[in-house]
Amino acid sequence: MTDNRKPNFILILCDNLGFGDIGCFGSEVHNTPNLDNMAEEGIRLTSFYVSSPVCTPSRASFMTGCYAQRVDMHLDEKGGCVLRPVSAKGLNPNENTIAKTLKQQGYNTACIGKWHLGDQPEFLPTNHVFDYYYGIPYSEDMIHERNPAWPPLPLMRNENVIEAPVDLKTITVRYTQEAVDFIKRNADNPFFLYIPHATPGSEKIPQVSKEFYGKSSNGRYGDSVEELDWSTGQILSTLRKLNLDDKTLVVFTSDNGAVQGHGGSNEPFRGWGYDTLEGGMRMPCIIRWPGKIPSREVSDELCMAMDFLPTFAGLSGANLPRDTIIDGKDIWPIIACENKAVSPHEVFYYYQRDQLQAVRYGKWKLHLPMEARYNHGGRNTGSSPLMLFDLYADIKESTDVSRNNPDLVKKILEIAEKARYELGDLGNPGSQQRKAGFVSNPAPRTLNKE
Repeated sequence: MTDNRKPNFILILCDNLGFGDIGCFGSEVHNTPNLDNMAEEGIRLTSFYVSSPVCTPSRASFMTGCYAQRVDMHLDEKGGCVLRPVSAKGLNPNENTIAKTLKQQGYNTACIGKWHLGDQPEFLPTNHVFDYYYGIPYSEDMIHERNPAWPPLPLMRNENVIEAPVDLKTITVRYTQEAVDFIKRNADNPFFLYIPHATPGSEKIPQVSKEFYGKSSNGRYGDSVEELDWSTGQILSTLRKLNLDDKTLVVFTSDNGAVQGHGGSNEPFRGWGYDTLEGGMRMPCIIRWPGKIPSREVSDELCMAMDFLPTFAGLSGANLPRDTIIDGKDIWPIIACENKAVSPHEVFYYYQRDQLQAVRYGKWKLHLPMEARYNHGGRNTGSSPLMLFDLYADIKESTDVSRNNPDLVKKILEIAEKARYELGDLGNPGSQQRKAGFVSNPAPRTLNKE
């Protein structure tokens, strides 16, 4: 192993964890010493957005560097907001991903956790250039008891089901051990490790290991958050023991905000997971790389989940395809706290399924006027007026200032039309959407021997 080797990348992605759920982002009910220390040793991004308030499209954006609409992962084949078990649809294997980009640079790659980008063999991580996969192929609440057409929730190793139904009480511990083992096996090689957790998750009462059951002051949800903190601590401790600290960039974030009524917090924002208010789509994000990222830093520059692909590509020396549109940008100057580094993004689009609901332009957020506003379940919640908010002065999105800024409103409405043309809106595919993958006869993932 040489000192000039390419950097390792670890991307830890939680499920439905809110902005205010960890100590360094304001939680007073969860004990998260490892994440708080990670923030002390790195940078917190406080205007970090995911492309969707629900998991499948959000996770597609992390992997591809694109809005989910661009890669046709914003709806399932029946118009649902996320992929269900035995879906005919999945992330197209022809799409460029972080794993594919880094594999071309000689990286070893692993996905350990909840995939949720297609459960058919054609769409599993192993067919997206991950060398190793260990985890569940979709959400922890998509179980046989809720729909007899769904198989018992499978735990997979590569393309084989090794346990069904999976014991969710032990899953975070097992993911953590698998991650530690992968790091140890690849201590002498550059690696990309993607850890998409299934917790705190979609269930109102998350399942946790006996070591964390009843440990927190916030019920089972808090127990789950504190177990995630422990898991991250184990991974960071492994890097230190193997002298990989200064060779590894680690990201910790969430796929969308905490869901209402589950015990989580999206403070200081308004809104919940599955919604396009700030609380549903602005996530906690911590990035650490000792010696490369200064300690105790905070940036409020506009950054997005789509940015990790081009950022990792730049740091690894990889070239991105020139004939494919990627929405993300290289944000390394912001992460590294380079002098006067500003966001490469002027605009961010808030999509709910295939409906464009809001646009951020600089510090401004315009909620678009809608005759019929749809929620994540596809239900029409009624009409919604045009509203403009100054997110710097009004983080709760409470005071409409559109009447005082007519020229600004007009400009953002023009920007929205560009999104509608490229990415689509309300059942009208955009001109620059690519096709997802499809199979003709999807089959359930059922228990089999390795």
